[in-house]
Amino acid sequence: MTRRITLRRELSLGARIPHGWRLAWYEPRRRVGIYYPAPLHWLFRLLRELRFRLRVAVHVPTIERVEVLELERVHGHRLRLADEYARGYMVGWRECFHACIEAVEDELAQNREAWEIGALLTAGETPEKQN
Repeated sequence: MTRRITLRRELSLGARIPHGWRLAWYEPRRRVGIYYPAPLHWLFRLLRELRFRLRVAVHVPTIERVEVLELERVHGHRLRLADEYARGYMVGWRECFHACIEAVEDELAQNREAWEIGALLTAGETPEKQN
């Protein structure tokens, strides 16, 4: 019968916390609090914070990479705006074209003799303007 001594306890919310143990940190994803004996919980919290800050400092992108990412973001934004403009322009052009076609079809559907040359010439006369 071997008994294992542990310095770390992971307890969920509502669990009984042993005397002399204090919360070092809480992991929200797992919904677990990490507990250590009273004076050690400060040390392990400090070590965890230092490890996190060191990892962030090592993996941070260089200034040039950040500038490239910013340029790519701005360029992508401009492309999206240009695409929206082009799409709206084409929709408007199609609406105008269809309205024009409908007007021509309505004019052709009316049973007038406007398309004969004689009727076209006589109907084309405009009265003189009066001042």
